[in-house]
Amino acid sequence: MRIRWFGQSAFLLSGAVRVTIDPFAPMTEAMRERGFRFDYPPIENVEAELVLITHEHFDHNAVEAIAGDPQVIRSTAGTFDSALGQVVAVASEHDEVAGTKRGPNTIFVFALDGLRVCHLGDFGQPALRPEQREAIGEIDLLLLPVGGGSTVGGAPAAAIVRELEPRLVVPMHYRTESADFLEPPDEFLAACEGADVHRFGSPEFEADEMLGSPERPTVALPAAPRQA
Repeated sequence: MRIRWFGQSAFLLSGAVRVTIDPFAPMTEAMRERGFRFDYPPIENVEAELVLITHEHFDHNAVEAIAGDPQVIRSTAGTFDSALGQVVAVASEHDEVAGTKRGPNTIFVFALDGLRVCHLGDFGQPALRPEQREAIGEIDLLLLPVGGGSTVGGAPAAAIVRELEPRLVVPMHYRTESADFLEPPDEFLAACEGADVHRFGSPEFEADEMLGSPERPTVALPAAPRQA
């Protein structure tokens, strides 16, 4: 499986099926006027058979950015059939007050090329509830937010890694040169004791080459895409 990071929480996972998760749109003028910076390159010329949307914020829900005629599973909980088999969508919240501040969030779990994948979206709860943990099950690859602010970050994010015991972790939704309204991943990385941390010079890498173990996972940080 090849993983390509577009920035924020947007990924293309390419294997037997191409899956895009949380593609983003350009920043709105209203947010720019509030002083936010969101300058990742636009997502262009990307095709997929499946698009997963964790919640309805502009930096996560731009289905129109993906070419082709993909199936879309959009910000709702349930169990769905798809081109890659069963997709489990787990209800969660974007904040620590039962979704009353930032609304709902969907955790997606699916298998691709023999690896069980979990994308936490903009998970903002302080921790997983037991029923969410059970619904997620055993996983190999975890994509989780670590930048705090509107989501979990730092030590709580590292605690989720220890609870889910993936073999490969890809942090997302953190401060980069293109997005300045989150925290950097440093606190999360410091809290991931025992993990092997690998930084890449490219936004893409092969997941199969980076797998660690549940006891000693690999934390992979692809390079943040930048405007030309």
